[in-house]
Amino acid sequence: MQHSRAITRKSASNLALAFILLPREKRDAMSALYAFCRAVDDVADEDSVPTEKRREQLAAWRDDIRRACGNQPPVLVVNQEFSPVIRRFHLPFALFDELIKGCEMDLATLRYENYEQLELYCYRVASVVGLLSIEVFGYRNPACHDYAVYLGKALQLTNILRDVKNDAARGRIYLPLAELKKFGVSEAEILESKYSDRYLALAGSVAGRAKHFYLLAQKTLPAEDRRAMVAAELMGSVYWRLLQKLERGKFDDFGPQALKLGKSQKFALIFQSWLRHATGSAAAGYG
Repeated sequence: MQHSRAITRKSASNLALAFILLPREKRDAMSALYAFCRAVDDVADEDSVPTEKRREQLAAWRDDIRRACGNQPPVLVVNQEFSPVIRRFHLPFALFDELIKGCEMDLATLRYENYEQLELYCYRVASVVGLLSIEVFGYRNPACHDYAVYLGKALQLTNILRDVKNDAARGRIYLPLAELKKFGVSEAEILESKYSDRYLALAGSVAGRAKHFYLLAQKTLPAEDRRAMVAAELMGSVYWRLLQKLERGKFDDFGPQALKLGKSQKFALIFQSWLRHATGSAAAGYG
């Protein structure tokens, strides 16, 4: 697990942060899953590499993870470490295939016409990670599948609101074009980082949709699986607080200072999540 642990330690990801609440075996398993997700995401995001070359690289990752899921020895180091985890927790190739399809969407799709298209993307790059994660966490009630889908969409919509400026710098706009039109915001305004009251209304509307999914996740998580989902619930708490911070800042993330949570805030959320876990509290840290 040395390579996977190194990737996880190096990352400042909120997902990696949540592993701290897991027992060692599951923490290592999630590090391996994270390393895979990080690797394929990095392939898609490496704009200095021609698109067709990245498409070939993702195809190679797909073939290699198919081998790992089929009990054949994978070639790539990340997948070699991941392979025992895949067998131990019976992780299906179909979900990895969906995740890679999400990465491939980033190669070809720079705009999303409506929420239907955007939420397919959110499902593939976020909800699928949740569906893989709950297999590692362990659950009894199949309603956890819906919980993972809802929470993944909530987290990804929060990510999108946080990263509008960075995505625009790469020519990407994830906010649905139908919503831009509805609130009178042009693509040029997004690409040029022009903040306005119209953009505030647009971002507030997208935040409302994210809140809808946070609430669905909160309501859907079965009581008997709440303790097992402690790491996922920590993720929900972190991103919920981030969404609140974006709201307080009126979604103006076009300035030089990115709106994000500080270390002290994250550690406080870790403690609160651990306390809810230790006491068996049914209270959620979001929604």
